[in-house]
Amino acid sequence: MTPVDPQFEALLVYLKEARGFDFTGYKRSSLMRRVNRRMVEINVSDYAAYLDVLQVQPEEFTALFNTILINVTGFFRDPDAWEYVRTDILEPMIADKNDDAPVRIWSAGCASGEEAYTLAMLLAEILGPEAFRQRVKIYATDVDEEGLAQARHAAYGERDMRDVPADFLDRYFETNGNRYVFRKDLRRSVIFGRNDLVQDAPISRIDLLVCRNTLMYFNAETQSRILSRFHFSLASGGVLFLGKAEMLLSHASLFLPVDLKRRVFRKVPRSMPHNGSIFADLPQPPPRDELVGLDQLRTEAFLASPVAQIVVTSDGLVALTNRRAEAFFGVSSRDVGRPFRDLDLSYRPVELRKYIEQAQVERRMARVTDVEYVRGGGETVHLEIQINPLVDTDASLLGVTLIFQDVTDAKRLQDELEHANRQLETAYEELQSTNEELETTNEELQSTVEELETTNEELQSTNEELETMNEELQSTNDELQNINDQLRDSTGKLDEANAFLEAILTSMRAGVMVVGMDLQVQAWNRRAEDLWGLRREEAVGQHFLNLDIGLPVEHLRPMVRQALGGGEQTEPLHVPAVNRRGRAITVRVVCTPLSRDHETITGAIVVMEQDEPGS
Repeated sequence: MTPVDPQFEALLVYLKEARGFDFTGYKRSSLMRRVNRRMVEINVSDYAAYLDVLQVQPEEFTALFNTILINVTGFFRDPDAWEYVRTDILEPMIADKNDDAPVRIWSAGCASGEEAYTLAMLLAEILGPEAFRQRVKIYATDVDEEGLAQARHAAYGERDMRDVPADFLDRYFETNGNRYVFRKDLRRSVIFGRNDLVQDAPISRIDLLVCRNTLMYFNAETQSRILSRFHFSLASGGVLFLGKAEMLLSHASLFLPVDLKRRVFRKVPRSMPHNGSIFADLPQPPPRDELVGLDQLRTEAFLASPVAQIVVTSDGLVALTNRRAEAFFGVSSRDVGRPFRDLDLSYRPVELRKYIEQAQVERRMARVTDVEYVRGGGETVHLEIQINPLVDTDASLLGVTLIFQDVTDAKRLQDELEHANRQLETAYEELQSTNEELETTNEELQSTVEELETTNEELQSTNEELETMNEELQSTNDELQNINDQLRDSTGKLDEANAFLEAILTSMRAGVMVVGMDLQVQAWNRRAEDLWGLRREEAVGQHFLNLDIGLPVEHLRPMVRQALGGGEQTEPLHVPAVNRRGRAITVRVVCTPLSRDHETITGAIVVMEQDEPGS
């Protein structure tokens, strides 16, 4: 058994929700193999990444579906089987019908249409073109829109026609360039449409159902569901024609082999048991000769019932509707086989699906009363709905029957009686109403008093809270005032210290420059401005080595580095320079460390003084 891959299952769920293709019933091994083949073609490593590709590139859906839905078909594929179908199935079937009776054929999984046109040629041979056009309907369905588009054109190349007999080619095809086109007058009897065998409703009253090499791609559970729908589709005595790779050995209750070698099977008729269910696992022969027509009698009795009834299978499909339901709700035999949830009746005038589920789970009748339903002409009727579970003799659930009883007349009589009672009670109700109004007014006044008392208490509480907040704000304001006074005192002292330091630097006759540990200039006195022509606001913040003055500062770097490292200068340094007037001078430079506590060096003080001649 193929292990379940959560990412792959998530991919299948996305395909179903995004594009309506339900591949969850396909065999995982072959399905994963085909998806992996497509992933290799576009170089995608895992299913989660491929899901991202599908979300971003919608055109990838087409390539993926073409890979999954391998459309292998052809005209007269397996000629021996088709000859048998012609001579032993179609000819006797048509011979047993009245001359004007319709012939209904379904080609399920028709791919590009060769199979459907093969059926058309065989039936045209048997009936003749005129009778074929009047009596035959061939329904050809598939889930692949691209294949259906090709089939609708009915045009094929020479390679596609290699298995068509020469006389058939002359009679049923017209040449158009290098293409062979099926006859247009016969083409109108071949109807192509999209149908998902897993999800969509089957086509009913079919005489021959051809589904070749399609079932093998589904798992056993899905095959059983599809075969059950095929059984429903086929008319009494209808024939199912499968492909070589498909067997029905485990479905003897639905189909019996006509020719096992050629995979031809005939529908097994199902009887209707006494509890009203419409499906049974095995055909039940009538116990006595006089009850041969019992199935038809029961069906006709159901259809003619004066009460609207609808029967739904255990898996939610519409199984039967009678004439009253058809006239009342607009459902018809075309809805048989459709999911009940797809009918408007499932949720209007009342949500019935939850009651159906309740009846199925609890195995007892559910009842919905007082339901108003507006019919097509605007007429409003009142319904009472009963949902009865249908249980087999072995207690297995077969489905439910919905019975819609028209209680409009009873409802009208009940309304008239209630109206009379209301008129008799009007006087008492008016007096009672007056009394109640007075009581209500008293209660409202009492309530107003209580609300005012409550409001007063809330206002008192709010006032106390505001007083507390006012006290807290006053205390905070006092604290802020103290802090502001302290800051003002500190600022005054700092201003005095700065003024004192500025006076010292200004009074010095030598130029003074203070640099930090990062060699950024922090102080620059008036004498330094006079020497080099660089104002204090231009010098402060500059890197010592980037100063554009007449002093070769690069010669001072060792001396400054020594001071920043805590070393003392033993001798002043005499450096040639150019003052602000452009004259060559000699400058005497002394550099000392700047320390905060005689231990921590925070910078260096550079003193620059012009040497006097002869000194």
